Amino acid sequence: MAQDFLVNQFLVAMPSLNDPNFHQSVVYICEHNAQSALGIVINKPTNMVLNDIFKQLSITTLDQHMGQQPVFQGGPVQIERGFVIHEPPGKWESTLILDERLGVTSSRDVLACMARGQGPQKIFVALGYAGWGAGQLETELVNNSWLSMPADRNIIFETPVEQRWQAAAQLIGVDLSLLTGDAGHA
Repeated sequence: MAQDFLVNQFLVAMPSLNDPNFHQSVVYICEHNAQSALGIVINKPTNMVLNDIFKQLSITTLDQHMGQQPVFQGGPVQIERGFVIHEPPGKWESTLILDERLGVTSSRDVLACMARGQGPQKIFVALGYAGWGAGQLETELVNNSWLSMPADRNIIFETPVEQRWQAAAQLIGVDLSLLTGDAGHA
């Protein structure tokens, strides 16, 4: 019997989820199996830009526009570890191919290419990730902490940050402004 996993899905925090790391967040799920899940929050910007990362890694920036790209808080786990969600997937040292058009890379080589203006066409950069142990995410879903739906790359790359939470929920017809912060179970 096949297990349903949430790879390449969005998790949208329900209004009742008050954890400061995830309140009104949208998480893009990159890995999910019976042992764990890993996702990247796509709507929590930091006060950093990519040039800050390039400087920390001693990478020379030739593409000044690229250096001004925002860096996001991808989650509370390993906040010093960087992730680049990108289109197309490319061939980098440490890339997880999410579908035929999208990958996530955690190796330095993609950053060096980006600094030279030779990286992927579309990018999203985050520090840290959201992680769940065996059964933890499934329990949170049963407890109505999250809505899940297929991811939409336009929300990752094009939608203004402040609109991503509502826009992701609207993918399945949910207007979050109409929901209360109280969870109920039948």
